[in-house]
Amino acid sequence: MTKKANFPTFAPLSPSMIISGGGNPSLADRYLSVPFSLLDARTGWWRERKAAWLATGIQSELGRSSQLLFAASAQPPATYAAKNAFEATIGRKATWAEFAQAHPEKVKQQGTSVFDPVLCELVYRWFSAPGHLVVDPFSGGSVRGIVAAATGREYAGVDLRAEQIEANRAQWADLCQPGMPSPRWVQGDALAVRQALPGTQADLLFSCPPYGSLERYSDDKADLSTMRYPRFLHTYRQIIKESVAMLRQDRFACFVVGDIRDTQGLYRGFVSDTIAAFRDAGARLYNEAILVTQSGSLPIRVGRGFDISRKLGKTHQQVLVFVKGDPKRATAACGAVR
Repeated sequence: MTKKANFPTFAPLSPSMIISGGGNPSLADRYLSVPFSLLDARTGWWRERKAAWLATGIQSELGRSSQLLFAASAQPPATYAAKNAFEATIGRKATWAEFAQAHPEKVKQQGTSVFDPVLCELVYRWFSAPGHLVVDPFSGGSVRGIVAAATGREYAGVDLRAEQIEANRAQWADLCQPGMPSPRWVQGDALAVRQALPGTQADLLFSCPPYGSLERYSDDKADLSTMRYPRFLHTYRQIIKESVAMLRQDRFACFVVGDIRDTQGLYRGFVSDTIAAFRDAGARLYNEAILVTQSGSLPIRVGRGFDISRKLGKTHQQVLVFVKGDPKRATAACGAVR
């Protein structure tokens, strides 16, 4: 029996109410969030809506190793304090896996990064229309597919790992509701996304690519997260080229990215590399926004190393929106925000 998932809903004011000025509707009333270039995931309404999405039963971390590097130690200060107390009890340093096994209730964040469902919802509502097909060449966890279905969008995602595909499908089997389009997750190499999804034409291209080798997903040599940056970038550009070729004319694409450091701590320019890859593939940069994320254990980590490194704690990502074709026609294809 499928679980009754209470997906969050959004009922914007009707055009007649907006024209009549009834209640002086705000931008947030009309568009769910103010469509500015700063998206703040720390605000109360954002956190409440994210909690509502996660309360449906979405577990995007399923199908991914608990040993992934990125967020294993990205815990709030209270969790660090609990880990320190645990280490004092056992008389030695403990790994995060040991601590989580001894005190699972104390670990507040998963051992891997999870895509923000609120950001996902905003991108779908702002840059596509119900019934549109979203293509995701780096599908990873289940969030983008489930939110697509809950907002009335078709979804087709490709991931290299069979265990991830199986976990995503199992989650959807538990959460699906009558009338919602079923997301498609297909095992395949993003480099061959057109072969994995033959004949597919996307109305929105939406993804969050691997940030180089920051978070390693497998030992597969075709996995971008295993590659050194020059090879990573060459392969990444080819994937973007293949993906943009699947996008209909006069449509939008959105990638969520963040810059990454090399072994010397210098930024590689991953954001600008992404913009250049889309431009060369035939899609131009149309919007860019900063997503302000939760700091978690960032104050502790920055405090430990700032005196010797002068590295600023990074608490944001870039949301890059591209257009293939004419921006006005792409906007018209999206229709009103519904």
